[in-house]
Amino acid sequence: MTSEDRGVAGPYTEYDNLPALHAREKDLPLLHPYGTVEVGGRYVTPGGGRLTVRKDGKHLQITLDHLGCPAQLTAEKTALFERLGLAAEGHCLHAGCRHHVAAAGAVLRSFALRTGSIELTTFVRAALAIELGDERPVDRLLKDTEALAGPVRRTGPKEHGSPAD
Repeated sequence: MTSEDRGVAGPYTEYDNLPALHAREKDLPLLHPYGTVEVGGRYVTPGGGRLTVRKDGKHLQITLDHLGCPAQLTAEKTALFERLGLAAEGHCLHAGCRHHVAAAGAVLRSFALRTGSIELTTFVRAALAIELGDERPVDRLLKDTEALAGPVRRTGPKEHGSPAD
């Protein structure tokens, strides 16, 4: 056990060579890259993040928290997570609603995934691939999205928002 302070009250627990988890998180299941993901689930990811999936109207809200894991907070990974968010955003654009990737200093990443667009497991596997350093699944999702909805890459300043419907 460690008493490292990350701005949240401890105690923290070592977990399978990953960054320490808060004591209330120690029983979360470790999400395997090829495992199933369920709505309403909360998991520990192979890259040390905490993944939460919940239903929010016509969307799934996927939150990935990398608190205390500097390996996941690089500029390259942040850019890949933004591209993953654009893939989800393109499906919303195609369906008539618009979202933007939300981030809190790259520590907390939140995605709105329209129900019936990208399969949840496929989206989560792409996020896990980013954690593990593989950008190919994100590139495939973004390419598929742009084939459906047209270009979704931003050229101007980043905007942040939440589901419009």
